[in-house]
Order: sequence, then structure tokens, then C-alpha cells
Amino acid sequence: MKLSLIIAWLLSFPLSGFAQNLKDMKTNQTSETEIRNVIENYYFKGIYEGNTDILAKAFYKDALLFGDVNGVPYFKTAKQYIEGVGSRVSPEKSGKEFNAVIISIDIINSIAVAKLNVRMYDFNYYNFITFNYIDGQWMIVNKTLTNVQP
Repeated sequence: MKLSLIIAWLLSFPLSGFAQNLKDMKTNQTSETEIRNVIENYYFKGIYEGNTDILAKAFYKDALLFGDVNGVPYFKTAKQYIEGVGSRVSPEKSGKEFNAVIISIDIINSIAVAKLNVRMYDFNYYNFITFNYIDGQWMIVNKTLTNVQP
């Protein structure tokens, strides 16, 4: 009798929970691919080439950037940052080393955080880029950064 009650109790749990996890996993994999595309083909490429048109496609228009560079506080709007990238000599044109790597991407529903390492000129930047899924696309809504001396 106890065995029958235990089996009945176990069968009362929905078996669809596993299917839901697979669906979420697939969604997260698709989202991660889309976020990687934004980082590699708009953010990294825009910075490397100094191409502000490409770089602007990665950012939400009201995104903010915070951090420090060699201990000096850093704050810019996305517009100021993109203009700054356009006014400097790009790593591509300078011939200096440019190495940009995605360290990790964490996604929960419509938000995501990517940890990046960008080495260019004499800087070793670590970035935390916050994304939000807005109007059907992943966009950078916040960037924090710091330069880490080797």
C-alpha cells in the first residue's frame, strides 16, 4: 500500500519540466550566438577599425560607460565614447597589437553580461558589458571597464 502511494505521488509530478529546460537551453544558446555576433562583428570590429557606424550598431542610444583607466575615473555616454573611437587612430591603422577575447557570457531571460579582455595600444582592458534584448535585438546598455597593468 505504501509503495502504491509513493508511486502515485511520484507520478503526480509533471514530466514536462525536462522539456522546458531543453527549450530554455536552446534559447540561451541562440541568445549567446547573437550576443557573440554583436561583440565580435560590431563591438570588437568597430573598435579595431575605428568604424563608428559599425560600433554604434552595438549600443543602445542611451547606454552609459563607467570605470577607471589607471586609477582615473571614467564616465561617458555611448555617443561620447563612439565619437572618441572615431577621433583616434584605430588599432588597425596604427599597426599596433589588438587582441580582444570574450571570457564569458551569462544570460538570464532578456538580460546578459559579457566579460571581455581587450588589449590594444598599451592598455589591458577588462570590460563587463551589460546587454538587454530590445526590440528583437541584443544591445549594449552599459559598459564598465578598467585597465589592468601586466
